[in-house]
Amino acid sequence: QALLCCGVCDSDELPEDAVVVQESANRPPKELKMLVDAPKTDNVISSGDPLEIYTEKDGEVIFKKYSPMGELSSYAAEICESLYKSTGGTVAVCDRDSMIAVSGGGKKELLEKPVSKALEEVMENRRAVRTESGGRAPRPVESAEDYSIAVAAPILAEGDVLGCVMFLSHPGSPAATDLEFKLAQTVAGFLGRQMEG
Repeated sequence: QALLCCGVCDSDELPEDAVVVQESANRPPKELKMLVDAPKTDNVISSGDPLEIYTEKDGEVIFKKYSPMGELSSYAAEICESLYKSTGGTVAVCDRDSMIAVSGGGKKELLEKPVSKALEEVMENRRAVRTESGGRAPRPVESAEDYSIAVAAPILAEGDVLGCVMFLSHPGSPAATDLEFKLAQTVAGFLGRQMEG
């Protein structure tokens, strides 16, 4: 059984040189340096992130980010597929860190990729948005140059942002329709209520 201890446990703010020490009965102590101001990626655990904690038989402790939306990823994939079949548009659902479901093209470029800073801002604003025709549309992920957000509706549960439902477009595509805007809002509301119940 492993024990994690930190010399700054009483403080909410970690100093630059914070060190976590992993101690185990069968192994020498192991020091792990903290990345206080590390850039946010899907592999960095930040203060306040919910965690899943696993232990191995040899005493190793594994911390993994917990995504409540991860529980609904297969469900989100089915919803994306249904929206794609009814509208013909590319549809995606993400949690706060990465794309968890994509339908209508772009799976290779989008699925499981970290969300862009622009998409993080859309989610933090907690309002559905639609890119107007000719407007500069943000990318859902930084590396996907051929996709932009036409409609985005954040998924909210008990006041917390859990992710986002999006219709995506390609350069030169027509503006999103009112139907796509309403569908994204409806699905986001539905997924949020599923997470609450």
